[in-house]
Parts: sequence; structure tokens; C-alpha cells
Amino acid sequence: MEWRHGWAEINGLTMHYVEQGRGPLLILAHGFPHTWFSWHRQIPALAGAGWRVVAPDLRGMGDTSAPADPALYDVPHTVGDLTGLLAHLEAERAVFAGLDFGLFSIYDLAYTQPDKVAAIIGLNNPAWPHDPARSPLTEAAQMGQRHFYHIDYFTARPGVAEAALDAEPREFLKRVFYALSADYHYIDVWNHPPGTPYLAALPEAPPLPWPWLSALELEFLVQAYAKSGFQGGLNWYRAMDLRWAQRRRFEGVPNPAPFYFIASESDTDIEAFHGADPLAKLKTQYVDLRRVATVPRAGHMLQMERSGETTRLMLEFLQKCRDLV
Repeated sequence: MEWRHGWAEINGLTMHYVEQGRGPLLILAHGFPHTWFSWHRQIPALAGAGWRVVAPDLRGMGDTSAPADPALYDVPHTVGDLTGLLAHLEAERAVFAGLDFGLFSIYDLAYTQPDKVAAIIGLNNPAWPHDPARSPLTEAAQMGQRHFYHIDYFTARPGVAEAALDAEPREFLKRVFYALSADYHYIDVWNHPPGTPYLAALPEAPPLPWPWLSALELEFLVQAYAKSGFQGGLNWYRAMDLRWAQRRRFEGVPNPAPFYFIASESDTDIEAFHGADPLAKLKTQYVDLRRVATVPRAGHMLQMERSGETTRLMLEFLQKCRDLV
């Protein structure tokens, strides 16, 4: 592969990133439990279209440092990682694309330092899942009293979840990737009673390879989490109330960045974590909503489940972003 691995001392971290191509800067931000590698099918095509593509491992995941204190995963720290990466790359601004926690950090950056965000390409998370009346961990605890709920499992008993996942990284990643895909209805894990371990709540996964994931690709991610452990990724959940409080000043304020959105037809976040009809709300949540596209037969693992369609849409959107950088 033509991509290059880099490391930089940024915002109190050693950050790992992968880079390929020349041209205007495009930064790809992954979610959990992913690493930069979840973008590996997009990077060569986007670089080949004339973009300088940089995909970092986010704080706590992959080969980037994983602070043990959840308070170090709040908005100032996670935004500081992105601005520090821009400074390291000697860039004033970039187009950002992201999914899950990576995308939420991009939203935070666009609100707090809009001059650094030329445009956003969002995947599957239309906006912050923000209830102004009830904090995320309060909601998680209430749901966790009724049935298994992964956020409650991750946050109610620190140390328990990472010990279980660290013991079986391959089994956990295989099961959770399958459960999040369009091949399974993720919300069915809520049918398990409170106190169920996550591995027991997740469905058995079929043998690899799958149509969208090979055994070798899974192994890249397994080895990354076998090395780093899961505590850093889980700390993003444990800092949810901190970020919720820090975002309150932007409640009801439309995001100022030019915005493109790619939704999966069968994404669990769109179904269950963003309220009723979240795509209809986009017009009020963004000052400059450019385009919304829906990819059929895809779940939360969009850029891997439907790699070709995701890449095609990103290239289409990026053609219209070149003059913004």
C-alpha cells in the first residue's frame, strides 16, 4: 500500500495516523470499536482523486495513547486532538469525514472553531444524540434497569467491561460487527435482562469471510485491540455526561459547516439513538445542508459493508468541497 504511517506528539498524546496522497486535506475520523483501518478501502480512492487523506487513530484507540481518566475524553481534549493534528500537518483547515464518536468530535470542532472545518461528510450519526433534559448516562442507567443496554454496561461498573472484552477481543469484535451490520437487527440485544454481559447479549456471528469482511481484515482490528485494550474506547462513553454539559451552550444552534450526510438504510443509530425521524431534522440542525444520501442494505459499519457506494458518494461530495479548503 502507498499509505504512510506517522506519529506525532499532540495535546498530551502520542497520536498515530495514516496518510496518503497530495492536495487539499481530508481527515477521516473513526468510531468505536474501530481504528483508522475502518477507512482502509476509502483511503486509496480518495487519495487518487487528488486529496491528502489522513486517518488518525483517535484518543484511546489503536496506536494512539489511551489516558486512563475518562475526564480526558471531554470536548476540549477531543477537539484539541483534531486541532493539534491540523497544526502538526501544517494545515489551517480541512474537510472532515467521520462516523460515531469521531463524527461527534468533528461536530464539536465545527461549533467551537468553525474556521478550521471547510465541510463535513457525516456517516450515520446526523447530529449529537442530545436530550437537553436528561444526561446520557442518566438515560443509560434508566434503560439498564429495564433491559441490557450497552452504554450502561460500559459505564455503570468501570473495570468490569474492559476486563471481559480484553479477555476475548476476537469474539467480541466479530459479534459486535455482525450485530451492527445490516445482517442483524442490533436492537434485539435489548431483549436480554439487566446484568447480562455484553458478549452474552450479542448474537453468535457466522464464520468468516462475510460478503463485506474477511478474516484478515478482522485480524487487523483484533490485533489493535489486543494491544491497546478496550479501556480507552470505553472512556469515550464514560465522558458522555461531561461532553453533554459542555455542549449545552450550543443547544438549538445550527451547525455552521457545509454538511453532506450518508445514511445507512438499516443503521441502528438512526433507528434508535437520534429520536423520531432524525433525517427530517437535518434542515434545522445545519446552516448549510448540501446533500443527504441513503445507502440500501447497509448497517452501522457503512464504509465496510458498502465500501464502493460509500466511496462513490464521498468522491461526489468532495468534488464540490475542493474550493472550500
